[in-house]
Amino acid sequence: MIDRLFVDTNVLVYAHDADAGRKHVAARTLLHTLWNDGSGALSPQVLQEFYVNITRKLRTPVTKERARSIVDAYAIWCVDLTSADISAAFRVEDEAHINFWDALIVASAAKAGAKYLLTEDLNHGQVIAGVEIHNPFVEHR
Repeated sequence: MIDRLFVDTNVLVYAHDADAGRKHVAARTLLHTLWNDGSGALSPQVLQEFYVNITRKLRTPVTKERARSIVDAYAIWCVDLTSADISAAFRVEDEAHINFWDALIVASAAKAGAKYLLTEDLNHGQVIAGVEIHNPFVEHR
């Protein structure tokens, strides 16, 4: 059985930001692997943040049409969220002492059954709500 890996926004953004250098290469390679082995997961929050970031915040923004196409492709990785998941994020926020938006990502990863959360926004190696944080760019700093 393949471990599920939950992809945070920054990994997805780097994969589509040609100006991100080594992180771009690492993120593209990682996403290619996850796509091929079917182990990727993410949430609507990740796709929403991704869309805004790549169409507005990059040095070379992606067109809205291209960004929407990418979002549509990754939508198959989405875990559906409910109001109960927001309550779970409240618990994660309080227990882990992290901001709500990161807590919602962690709660979403847990709901997806992910063993790892791929992000550079939390502490590498930390386990929150049963999900291990893995920064795929640690060696690229």
